[in-house]
This record gives sequence, structure tokens and C-alpha cells, in this order.
Amino acid sequence: MGAAHVRSIILSMRDNFQREIYYLRLSVTDLCNLRCIYCMPEGGVEKRSHSDIMSVDEIAEVVRAAAICGISKVRVTGGEPLVRNGIVDICRVISGTPGIRELCMTTNGILLPKFAMEIKSAGVQRLNISLDSIDPDTYRKITRIGTLANALDGVRVALETGFDSVKINAVLIGGVNDGEIASLLELTRRYNVNVRFIEVMPIGECADWAEGRFISADHVLEIAPELRDAGIDGVARLYRLPDGLGTVGLISPISSHFCPTCNRIRVSADGMLKPCLHSADEINLRGLKGAELEDAIRSAILRKPQKHRLDAGEVSASLRNMNAIGG
Repeated sequence: MGAAHVRSIILSMRDNFQREIYYLRLSVTDLCNLRCIYCMPEGGVEKRSHSDIMSVDEIAEVVRAAAICGISKVRVTGGEPLVRNGIVDICRVISGTPGIRELCMTTNGILLPKFAMEIKSAGVQRLNISLDSIDPDTYRKITRIGTLANALDGVRVALETGFDSVKINAVLIGGVNDGEIASLLELTRRYNVNVRFIEVMPIGECADWAEGRFISADHVLEIAPELRDAGIDGVARLYRLPDGLGTVGLISPISSHFCPTCNRIRVSADGMLKPCLHSADEINLRGLKGAELEDAIRSAILRKPQKHRLDAGEVSASLRNMNAIGG
């Protein structure tokens, strides 16, 4: 057993507010094959050169250092992570890092028919699939260029491949998909999935949206009063339909923020560590190695703010769109 493995087990990194930080959301690209209205500019983003984003070796170095600092869970995000060249190798490197016990991925599902089996073999255990609508026209409206049939095919393949869990993320947008809550709930009646309704956050593309676009996750309970409490799963409050195979999750970063229990840090594809999603604070990790890199990660964890200010009616202070952070 290597020294790094021992250190990752014995260290429990806490921030200045005594929150245990063990979860890294790692963006591997800011590119995407969709253009969702709350995430991406309509024209997409300028493709960067290879030198502008972390290489597989750099990602491996960051994850090793993060594990030594107490990180045990990594979620690979984008943009859309499956458009990143070498994504299977990246997953394999992360899952093989001593101290990393859980590897997850958030994806729009479009490329899962091609990659699902490979990424599972490379160590991905859990999938979150973004699916904001199951109406073809609304799906196209939200994604601008997507086709619902392709996304549903990705969900089907994910379920057939046998990941430990498959969650479906639906961002609630007033006047766009709020009429589909009941239809999305039906997925949990037929399939063993967790459909999670997420409040849209005033960041990037939707920072200046009209107030009517923002809907409390609790609206789901008004639509479906038959939902029964099923506990807590991370940042989500869980519910279940009386005859449902799956569960329903409500994620409320605005109406009932979960800052007191935040357990995560984020690293962008260009190697910037964000202690808080909605802060402008970023720490450059590129070029750092070994103890210097570990010290930078520990310092960033100690710089985590106590809470964001979105619940006070402010917009996010983040300098990046959501596609460049990974959510």
C-alpha cells in the first residue's frame, strides 16, 4: 500500500466552518454537443487549444493530490464530458487513484450509446443524465440543437448497462418545462431512476432572466401531493410515489440552500479550483506538483465561504458560465 493511499485514508479535511470536504467536481471540457439555454451561449464557445486545458497527466496529478487532501468522491463533468478526447482514459486514471472510492459522471446522455460500456469498465459507477423535458419540441427549445430521441436512447442504454445508479436531472424553468413535472414524475413509476428537480440558478446565461423563470422545487410537491418523504440523498430531499419503482429528488439551491452541508470543491478544465460555485474566487493549480499542489488544494478548502448570497436575491459572482464550471 503506497504512502499516498495511507495519507488519503487518515486525513479528513475540514474547512473553517467544520464541513468535511470530500467531493471533487472535475470539469474536463467546457465544450458541449448541446446549447442549453441556462448553460451555454447560443453560439457555443470558442474551442480552446489542447494546451489551454488540463492534460490527462495533469488531471491525474490533481486527483492524486486531492485524494491526499481527503477527497474520496469525484464527479466528471463538462460541458459535456463525453466529447472530451481521451475521456475513457481519464476515467480509468481517476478510478485507479488510491483513496478515490466513488467515480460519477454527469452527461446529457447523447453519446452514451457509444461510451456507456467503456466508461463503466473504466470505473464510472454512477451517472447523472440531464433531461429537462420529455416533449420533443420543448427539449429542442431548451437544448437549441438537441433531439429528444437521442437523449432517451442514452437513458435506455445507461439503464441496460447496469451502473450502480442512474439519476435524471431536470432544471425547472418557469414557462418552459414546468408543465411537464407530472410527466417526469411518471418516469419514477416505471423505472428505477431518481428524477431530480433542480431550481435554476442566476448564473451566466440566466443571471438576468425574468423572475417568473425561477420556480421553487417545492412546487413539485404542490403538483404531486401524493409524494411521500423518502429521506435525504446528498443535497436532494427524496420522495417516492406510492407505487413508484424509483425516487424523486428536490434540489433547492435558492429557496433552501444547502451551504451548511456543502462538501465539495470544483476544478475547471483549465485547472482553476473554485472553492464555491458562486464565488469569483479561483486558484490556479496548473504547474503545481506534489506538496505544492496539495498545499494549494488545502488552502482553497480553507477559503470556502460560509454561504452564497443567491437566497438574498443576488446573482452569482462566478466569472464563468455553467458550462465552464460543471455545475
